[in-house]
Amino acid sequence: MSPISMAHILTIITLVSLQCFVTLVHSKAQIQIGFYSDSCSEAESIIKQEVSKAYSEDRGLAAGLVRLHFHDCFVRGCDASVLIDSTPSNQAEKDSPANNPSLRGFNVIDSAKARLEASCPGIVSCADIIAFAARDSFEITGGLGYEVPAGRRDGRVSLIADTRALPPATSNLAQLTQSFSTNGLTQEEMVTLSGAHTIGRSHCTAFTSRLYNFNSTVNQDPSVNPLYASKLKQECPKGSNNVNLVVPMNPSSPTISDTGYYVDVLNNRGLFTSDQSLLMSPSTLNQMHQHAMNPLVWKIKFAKAMVKMGRIGVITGQQGEIRSNCRVINK
Repeated sequence: MSPISMAHILTIITLVSLQCFVTLVHSKAQIQIGFYSDSCSEAESIIKQEVSKAYSEDRGLAAGLVRLHFHDCFVRGCDASVLIDSTPSNQAEKDSPANNPSLRGFNVIDSAKARLEASCPGIVSCADIIAFAARDSFEITGGLGYEVPAGRRDGRVSLIADTRALPPATSNLAQLTQSFSTNGLTQEEMVTLSGAHTIGRSHCTAFTSRLYNFNSTVNQDPSVNPLYASKLKQECPKGSNNVNLVVPMNPSSPTISDTGYYVDVLNNRGLFTSDQSLLMSPSTLNQMHQHAMNPLVWKIKFAKAMVKMGRIGVITGQQGEIRSNCRVINK
């Protein structure tokens, strides 16, 4: 038997530390690992199968599901309010410009929910499905798998006005920091979670103001790498009304959870103002460098931060409900 390398030992130690962290987190949040082990033992397996199936058909859906979790938790907490459809009497979160047309992955949640309702009706919440699907998406794209504490209940309210809590792509560092702090996340966790931009795509409308209408003095944001800006202008022509135009967030590896995002931003190839703003303080700049140089460390920290984010505003016990259809509040 070959001797165990020091790198292997360190990896084991970090993963054990991550497990301990998760255990601590779920004890505080009234959600727990293995929540469905007795009531619906196949829950996580079913969700993972649906994520894998969707990913095989469209690799971009993994990024969509990670973002879906973020957009759910930052509005009213992780209660699946982002999944609720609008009605004639109410405009829901998903129809906000912050979510429509960019947010996707709803069909994956629907498929998983349909199978779960067939296997164990009324047991698995839509909020937990989102959290598991985000974990599976990170893992399937090359990130680390991690344990997801569960037991969230589904909320019964979804209001378009509440999406003002989501930090826009035009946010500066102070605004981003405040938004994450409001949700109990540190600035370091903010930088770590921003690494989710290593996968996925963006609609041109989210950033073209940096290319053509930056401010009253200059048309193009001077912080954008000129070659990168030229490429973006080719993909997102000035004055285009095509809302379907999209570009990859991290062009070199848009379907792999790696640290290419940090390398890009450090070279002034961040797509959003919010990305570039992470270079604006010594501490966040240092964190960007650390993540760029240490892919495994970033993956471990990202997993920890995702678990913590998944605790935001959770409702448990007899609060809320377990929706039978994730798009509709139970009658």
